[in-house]
Amino acid sequence: MSNYVERVIELCKQNNPGEVEFHQCVEEVLESLAPVCEKHPEYEEAALLERLVEPERGITFRVVWVDDAGKVQVNKGYRYQFNSAIGPYKGGLRFAPNVYPGIIKFLGFEQIFKNSLTGLPIGGGKGGSDFDPNGKSDAEVMRFCQAFMTELFRHIGPYTDVPAGDLGVGAREIGYLFGQYKRIVDRYEGVLTGKGLQYGGLLGRAEATGFGIVWYAEEMLKANGEEMAGKNVVISGFGNVAWGAAWKLQQLGAKTVAFSGPDGYIYDPNGINTDEKVAYFLELRSSGKNICAPYAEKFPEATFVPGKKPWNVAEDFGVKVDLFIPCAMQNDVRMEDAQNIVKSGAKFYCEGANMPTTNDALVYLMKEMTAVGPAKAANAGGVACSCIEMGQNSGHTVYQHEDVYAQLHTIMKNIYNACAKAGETYYNDKNALVQGANIAGFEKVAEAMMAQGLV
Repeated sequence: MSNYVERVIELCKQNNPGEVEFHQCVEEVLESLAPVCEKHPEYEEAALLERLVEPERGITFRVVWVDDAGKVQVNKGYRYQFNSAIGPYKGGLRFAPNVYPGIIKFLGFEQIFKNSLTGLPIGGGKGGSDFDPNGKSDAEVMRFCQAFMTELFRHIGPYTDVPAGDLGVGAREIGYLFGQYKRIVDRYEGVLTGKGLQYGGLLGRAEATGFGIVWYAEEMLKANGEEMAGKNVVISGFGNVAWGAAWKLQQLGAKTVAFSGPDGYIYDPNGINTDEKVAYFLELRSSGKNICAPYAEKFPEATFVPGKKPWNVAEDFGVKVDLFIPCAMQNDVRMEDAQNIVKSGAKFYCEGANMPTTNDALVYLMKEMTAVGPAKAANAGGVACSCIEMGQNSGHTVYQHEDVYAQLHTIMKNIYNACAKAGETYYNDKNALVQGANIAGFEKVAEAMMAQGLV
């Protein structure tokens, strides 16, 4: 690691005390950029990394709303606009009780490189609140979203910052947020993505992230002489991302033999291999109950394992696993989990959630497995389709499913190729995809920042 990179990492930790997720993300990215910075000493002279880890703008605000009992509630709201060198800020809003600046900053920083990798003109940003939509009535969620947007609206716009959904922000929340924005500014414009199809949303957006992950993994397998058809796959999570991944895996002839929720994991020896199972996966995802146990009740061949993650399913059931795709939360896979994954004999691992692997576990998996697909590359399909939605809105047109899928598939292939090429160039390894994704995303942003001067 270069002295410059090491110094910036330490400076970031000093300037953002206690924000461990942000520290983790910055460390993982910057360490892999050392050979690029050594090749370009002008980056250090321009303090490029110091500027990269500092948001261009950070907005914190209170959100005051009234619950159904008539009691006044107060939450915190955030929007970190990290980098606009290649386009308007783009990134989701997360509503969850554990949201604090460290999580929003890590997500926003990661978004810079993810968005750059798509090849589309979008910068990096992220926002959210410590509001928990679980258990709230529609009326309570509406009042919160309206109060949240009343504070946020002045900082966003179709050419400035275009938020989207994330954990806790689905179609319902996006609708309320968009309605309030439209009411305040008196304009109908594409300021939010992930909208309903009736008011500017994109066909195929709901499954885009999951589809993109599987298409990226497919390229990863092909580059190593393997095919997706016939592979046994394990997924963590059963949210939007996991559902889309399971659906695309089914289409490609792979078998999702396990998935998980907060209550435990499901093992299905037959896999999610029918339209009925995919549809029920979607039903579970949309139920709001946040449990996966009912799957085993509906499909008796499946087994529910309470209180455990699916990383040791190979040992638990003696099943062969070829590919693991974590699609739940950040730091879901720790060293012990990584050891179980390697012990299973699987050769491939592709991140679906944002930063689902701790740094030490990621290094271990990269060393022990054939190839590891990084989240910022593999799950970029969601934001890529969000940018396509922005284009649809500004062009006042409607794209069909086949148009969206074709564009997305091409984007994911291009992202994989960019990662592999950068890994080969700087690490002499086409499978150095984690480092390659960081470098390929960084180079475009760095060149744009240098061209635009000290801003």
